[in-house]
Amino acid sequence: MIPGLGDRALRQLLNICPEPEKVFEMSHSQLSDLFGKHQSIISAIEQKAMMRQAEDEYAKTQQAGIRILFCTQPEYPQRLNDSDCVDTPLLLYCAGSCDLNAKHTVAFVGSRKSTQYGRAATHQLVEGLKGGQPLIASGLAYGIDTEAHAAALESGLPTAAVLGHGLDIIYPYQNQGLARRIVEKGGALLTEYRIGTRINPAYFPARNRIIAALSDATVVVEAAERSGAIITAGIANSYRREVFAVPGRLDDPTSGGCLNLIAEHKALLARNAGDIFFQMGWKNTFDPARQREEKLSLFAEISDEEKRLVTLLEKERELTLDELSLKSGFPLPKTAAIVMNLELKTIIVALPGRLYKLT
Repeated sequence: MIPGLGDRALRQLLNICPEPEKVFEMSHSQLSDLFGKHQSIISAIEQKAMMRQAEDEYAKTQQAGIRILFCTQPEYPQRLNDSDCVDTPLLLYCAGSCDLNAKHTVAFVGSRKSTQYGRAATHQLVEGLKGGQPLIASGLAYGIDTEAHAAALESGLPTAAVLGHGLDIIYPYQNQGLARRIVEKGGALLTEYRIGTRINPAYFPARNRIIAALSDATVVVEAAERSGAIITAGIANSYRREVFAVPGRLDDPTSGGCLNLIAEHKALLARNAGDIFFQMGWKNTFDPARQREEKLSLFAEISDEEKRLVTLLEKERELTLDELSLKSGFPLPKTAAIVMNLELKTIIVALPGRLYKLT
């Protein structure tokens, strides 16, 4: 709360004086040695005018059930303390119980105006990563961010959303329900901004450095050549984090940024989750045999006709209603009725374009 002290200066100050309270016990000459001609900083420290503000802020967070994480605490995401992350915030506000120091963390960033291809790719990548049980990080924005958080929840993975404003609001407003589910399912909402901080476009690029620092790998799914996702990828590179990019069509504007990252050797190719596991050297503990056993136990509760459609989707992954009818030999109306039953049992899920796949 002291004007003039940014994140870099605060980290340098903490290296000089590891116990922050000692700063407020320093003499005028000691403060002058530290801050030189910055008299406004020295005066603010000596007058301690910010102490009341800090106490009020602390009371607000306690009342709202928000945790304050300082960089010296074990609950603070220690990746942000890496020596390469010189400009990350020393203090974060957190809603939720998520372990921000998970063994693996993967960030997903991309276009707010995502395509069906980008959303499907995000979902498949997140689902494929569940064998490594990573924390999935993103920014709760429209498009790829939303898909990444939703896919993590569906796959049973913890997810952290980094916000560019105070935790007393959610933006975009349409994601309020998603934000609530993130917290309820053991995830977290994170921000460096105090309660009451309103939406400011300038804050969103700044929050991208937290997403990049929080993660071992950043995956860019869809991005124009000039976009926030490309900025995040650049920050991740500067932090010596691995960057992956999902390829797209050569003539698709939403893939221009991803293709450039790959061409310029600033990102590794991500065709599937296996590429990420291989490049990161992570072990995939997903057991296909166990999944088959779980599905077989589920089959005991479905009819032979339903089982036939499930078997087809196991082989083909995604099929339209017409294709299911043709391959199963069932008339189209009967196929539609069977599909509806399987949807009600949450065994299959509908996709755009009348496509269906197993959940």
